[in-house]
Amino acid sequence: MTITVYLPLLLAAVLAGAAPRLAGRGAPGPAARSLAACAVVAAVSSTWSLTMLALTAFDDLPPLAALDDLAAPELPEPVPGPVALLAGVALLFGSLRLLADGWRRLATHRRLRAVGTAEHGLVVADWSAPLAAAVPGRPGRSGHLLVTTGLLRLLDAEERRVVLAHEQAHLAHRHHRLVAATAAAAAVNPLLAPVRESVAFLVERWADEDAAAAVDDRDLAAQAVARASLAMAEPGPAAALGINGGAAVLRVRALTEPAPTPRRRLLVGPALLGAGCLAAGAAATVEFVALARAWL
Repeated sequence: MTITVYLPLLLAAVLAGAAPRLAGRGAPGPAARSLAACAVVAAVSSTWSLTMLALTAFDDLPPLAALDDLAAPELPEPVPGPVALLAGVALLFGSLRLLADGWRRLATHRRLRAVGTAEHGLVVADWSAPLAAAVPGRPGRSGHLLVTTGLLRLLDAEERRVVLAHEQAHLAHRHHRLVAATAAAAAVNPLLAPVRESVAFLVERWADEDAAAAVDDRDLAAQAVARASLAMAEPGPAAALGINGGAAVLRVRALTEPAPTPRRRLLVGPALLGAGCLAAGAAATVEFVALARAWL
């Protein structure tokens, strides 16, 4: 097999390097969607490449191993044994990370849903710990907002409007799906961890912009985001969902500037990387099929 089979891994690394730069420019919504889609494509392509590399290890098993002693120079050589072994180990650990992330996310959802019954889409928990979270609903349900009395006591009425609008934006745009998709991609391919972090930041920025538009006051939104983010800086359920108050300084700074406008040209790079992953995966598959036919 040629270098084509390794290209999805290389392109995933390039995407990871470009993600933080894209996260800081243009409108957050299109960037979040684009990076999440490309991360999933890169994860699937790289996982398939690792699978093909791992499958070449079967040439060392009987009866294929007997062919190594035959004088058949026309048979193509698979990848070296250590490479196939490493690919198999990477697949195993990726699967375990994916299962662990999915289990943790589902457990967090169940715990937050069990806090109380929503009234008019809102649950107010009598907790001293400051927390606000968008709780995704079960299939067929829209979900609800969860806020604690500890957070409400820290904010005035106008700041509460901003926080509730922010969390409502998470629900309305189903940000938990984008975050979960990129988290799954990073679980199976750790090279994509920077993309996961960039998407988590972008959905926060997206919700910030929606909240600022809802209250029609960017300065008020910046003030509320600063106070709420600092209060909720400790790890907790919101952090487990991947939608937390991280990078508060960058978010507040962005709200003190004019609202960003979509810049579609910034999305060309991720789109090309995604297309490259698909093309490389397809080419590697053709090579793998030819190799398998020759050996079998």
